Amino acid sequence: MRVLMIEDDKAYAKSIQLALKQEGLEVETAVDGEGGLDLGSVYEYSAILLDLGLPDINGHQVLRDLRDQKVQSPVIILSGNDQIDEQLKALGFGADLFLTKAISPKVLAAQIKALVRRSHGHSDKSVKVGRLSVDLDARLAYIDETVVGLTTKEFAMLELLALRKGNTLSKEAFVNHLYNGMDEPDPKIVDVFICRLRKKMADLSDGDNFIETVWGRGYMLRDPATAEPAKKKVSAKG
Repeated sequence: MRVLMIEDDKAYAKSIQLALKQEGLEVETAVDGEGGLDLGSVYEYSAILLDLGLPDINGHQVLRDLRDQKVQSPVIILSGNDQIDEQLKALGFGADLFLTKAISPKVLAAQIKALVRRSHGHSDKSVKVGRLSVDLDARLAYIDETVVGLTTKEFAMLELLALRKGNTLSKEAFVNHLYNGMDEPDPKIVDVFICRLRKKMADLSDGDNFIETVWGRGYMLRDPATAEPAKKKVSAKG
């Protein structure tokens, strides 16, 4: 999961960034409201952490501008000010959660993951698709009870598919999710990752194909039992 943190205290932002990375979250930072708006409006993040006391734009205004620009990422206010009026104002402007900076990084990570799951309609930490189970917190995938050995980027691909299961994702969406909008490779690299994912899952599931190609649009995660017979099985070559 990719998280944007809008925070002017660089030392605090760095400590949170390192702590959340240990919990499987990739965090990008912006040190002011303008930079946060630029990133938040261009790239898609699983969640946004927003401080209210920014040097250039009040955090409440940043929140309003994000929502005005139709940014749908869950927004968590992470503030040193826990006054009720501040909390009510932020929630009224479209924040999804208000937390204080005294929160434990592990609890913060758990709150982020739970909020992201709920925002995509998943109340449990695992997403099940037929025999495939994707544990979003532990960052593990299983076919039945067997762990599927995935690289970091392969799991990131599967994570995005799982969060949007039943929906078609474009190659551009995968590239943005994998490379954070920087040093982006040719979108054809997505086809390579999809091929690897298919093969690893097929090897453990008697050839079941969990990732459906939607021609001209991208890829979708779905239960092989609901797919057309011709698409249900994949060869060892993917």
